[in-house]
Amino acid sequence: MSKNMIECKKVIYKYEKNEENNAKIAVNEVDLDIKKGEFLVVLGHNGSGKSTLAKHMNALLLPSGGKVYVDGMDTCSSEHIWQIRNKAGMVFQNPDNQIVATIVEEDVAFGPENLGVEPSEIRKRVDDALHKVKMYEYRKHAPHLLSGGQKQRIAIAGILAMRPNCIIFDEPTAMLDPSGRREVIDTIKDINKNYGITIVLITHYMEEAVEADRIVVMDKGKLIMEGTPRKIFSNVSVMKEIGLDVPQMTELAYELNKSGINIDSNILTIDEMVNVLCQLK
Repeated sequence: MSKNMIECKKVIYKYEKNEENNAKIAVNEVDLDIKKGEFLVVLGHNGSGKSTLAKHMNALLLPSGGKVYVDGMDTCSSEHIWQIRNKAGMVFQNPDNQIVATIVEEDVAFGPENLGVEPSEIRKRVDDALHKVKMYEYRKHAPHLLSGGQKQRIAIAGILAMRPNCIIFDEPTAMLDPSGRREVIDTIKDINKNYGITIVLITHYMEEAVEADRIVVMDKGKLIMEGTPRKIFSNVSVMKEIGLDVPQMTELAYELNKSGINIDSNILTIDEMVNVLCQLK
């Protein structure tokens, strides 16, 4: 068995030719291995290819060149398609587009029902998934009355009920307010840490990326950097060059250094900044 959940080997993806007869290369020879149980964040500005790459990870898109393997299965082989989508679930930006039923627990049951799971097992999975995202007490509610963050947690429960090994999140907090974003990120961290589910999070919020085991940065269809959050965010000038921010505290440390105050530039959080400032003579 592969120790990698997802393997991208020289993946190329071209969009269809446009009026000028040019095919746009959205993903350009990307090599990426994602380990089982890892929490990986993919960063990049709009048009960098990050969402296109994410859609290859559960065979929503198939590569124009190269190969993608999910738990050792080739996404291009049609007999594996259901198994792949079972193993790698996907949560999108807009929670309203992912909710299909008028009662929360029916919505969460939709996936396992489609997989032909026994009714008694579905009941167990629905309750289990709602507990995991801390939404069990809302099981009889109408999803459209919930907040954006709660709806997104219901969408996550719907994927969890299908018992995936991996969940790919494509900018799941983009349409949420700060408290909804926090709820969703806490849920993602929790299912990664406590249930060992591999997480791939596509985001443009740097504060969310701080939580990852590893970050990869995409620009113009290519992977240009990878490493721990500390390593990635210490490259403030490179990040700015490609149009990305860094966490506010990293930015502050960078600016303080530029103005002659000698402090560690690898700071990621407010707590770390407070500690460093308190130690300044």
